[in-house]
Amino acid sequence: MSDFSSVRAAYVQSAYSKAAESKSGPKDAATVDPSNEAGSFSQMVSNAATQAVETVRTGDSMAIAGLTGQAGLQQVVEATMAMESTVQVSVALRDKLVEAYQDIMRMPI
Repeated sequence: MSDFSSVRAAYVQSAYSKAAESKSGPKDAATVDPSNEAGSFSQMVSNAATQAVETVRTGDSMAIAGLTGQAGLQQVVEATMAMESTVQVSVALRDKLVEAYQDIMRMPI
């Protein structure tokens, strides 16, 4: 079990590093449009959904490649763990959205 834990920790550290690198890129004032705040949230949600779907597809294709002997065990485990994390976050987000919707529907008019 310790091998699985170390692989999971390495994956989490790698994912955190990639996220930090993508967020730390400098933005100059010309590229940030303050009048497009509403569009930026919808764009963020759209990008997150697209990335989630791509992660799941990558995990599926890596699992198939592992079964056919075209990918190593570590690659398959990393892709599967990424896919599992993505699905867990997606389900948690869905649950929160449904709960918020139900709370709104219970509010008196």
